[in-house]
Amino acid sequence: MSETMRQGAEGEQAAVEWLRANGYLIVERNWRYGRYEIDIIAERFDTLHIIEVKTRKKGSLTSAEDAIDERKCRALSHAAKAYMAMHHTHSELQFDLIAVETGHNGEKTIRLVENAIQYGW
Repeated sequence: MSETMRQGAEGEQAAVEWLRANGYLIVERNWRYGRYEIDIIAERFDTLHIIEVKTRKKGSLTSAEDAIDERKCRALSHAAKAYMAMHHTHSELQFDLIAVETGHNGEKTIRLVENAIQYGW
């Protein structure tokens, strides 16, 4: 496993732990539909959260938010539509971003950006 893949997996695990500690129910991890993937699908109250996780080293030149481009938004929207159709869910839907920043000592800072991705059905 490459260093980047390892960091990404550790970031996703940290995100899952943070979400659980903050009252989210993890429904799926790394859910795939064809070429589309959703990092985390979680529920909280009556909302289904489609969550993209971006892990960066502290001081990285690009922020987690900068990594969410129009192409990524379209892919997440397609994946969410497929998930909702396959699972016959009509829950309120929200696209969120979890930014995980890893310090030099391995310590992780987690930041949730709610409604980070605007979608148009």
